[in-house]
Amino acid sequence: MPASSQTPRSGYVPIGALRMFYTIRGAGDPLILIHGGLGSSDMFVRIAPKLSAHRQIIAVDLQGHGRTADIDRPLSFQAMADDIEALLEHLRLREADVLGYSVGGEVALRMAIAHPKSVRRLIVISAAFKRDGWYPEILAQMEGLDEKAAEQLKQTDLYRTYRSIAPRPEEWASLCSKLGVMFRQDYDWTGEVAHIKAPTLLIFGDSDAVRIRHAEEFFELLGGGRKDGGWDGSGVPRAHLAVLPGQTHYSILDSPLLATVVDEFLGAPARAP
Repeated sequence: MPASSQTPRSGYVPIGALRMFYTIRGAGDPLILIHGGLGSSDMFVRIAPKLSAHRQIIAVDLQGHGRTADIDRPLSFQAMADDIEALLEHLRLREADVLGYSVGGEVALRMAIAHPKSVRRLIVISAAFKRDGWYPEILAQMEGLDEKAAEQLKQTDLYRTYRSIAPRPEEWASLCSKLGVMFRQDYDWTGEVAHIKAPTLLIFGDSDAVRIRHAEEFFELLGGGRKDGGWDGSGVPRAHLAVLPGQTHYSILDSPLLATVVDEFLGAPARAP
């Protein structure tokens, strides 16, 4: 790869009132990276260099996150998925591989459901397709996000990063509150997930905030876990499931196995439906 293709380029895409920040690194088939709640594209700092060796990495900052200022619009998985679709249109990309972590995983999932022609391959990391996929104590934490919780979270690295890059750092409490409102809303995309055609890789930690049984159900909805793959691999489904050992919801992006698993999935020939 020419050295220039590994030099990140950044910019803003106008999407209605929103100006979404993005960075591009590498060259080749495009891969969109969508970060988790309260985070930013900086969450992928460990895996982006490896993934960009053979493809073009496009990392975004979602509404109100990172370098993307908030607008007068509630946060929702669907609205943020529509923003990613608008980004692809702006960049004149007909389709892309899409990878999302946590909240970003659910945004990526909505992208595959609502804009299937734009998603070549889908990678969902530590995310749930319905609300009760999370452990009850995690749901309680999500529901409790408000201005009081925002003050307590100022002791975390999430806030320190936000404060250093956000165009309006004083909106931290508002971001937490808007996420709390979104997290209190029930969702269940079971029927829609079952109709996803894009080859999909699901990745979880074995000590994730998402229940392992939910991960299995997720895999089965996508056609996995139904029969032996066979000596010739003819029974291997288009959906793959990876459970990384010793990883939690909070450490999985730092796992040395993550980039390898993603790289192998994206480089493998797509199986017929």
